[in-house]
Amino acid sequence: MREYRYEIEDPMGLHARPASKIFMEAGKFVCTIEVYWDLQKADCKSLLAIMGLGAKKGDVIVFHFEGEDEEAAYYAIRSVLDKR
Repeated sequence: MREYRYEIEDPMGLHARPASKIFMEAGKFVCTIEVYWDLQKADCKSLLAIMGLGAKKGDVIVFHFEGEDEEAAYYAIRSVLDKR
């Protein structure tokens, strides 16, 4: 299992645009990709679940990757978020 911590820098928080980028990237992989914040968990292959977290600027969200292509998924999600 891989883990990636990311501090939200966008003043609007984890809104539709970054959530959709995460969702689109996650859909390319077979492994399980989940994001955790404030005792909540969201499946990254569900756009509504990601947006439903309600994470705001300054919050740290934690991604968990588990499965056969977790390494590739880890780097892909990092790449999407680091472009911001």
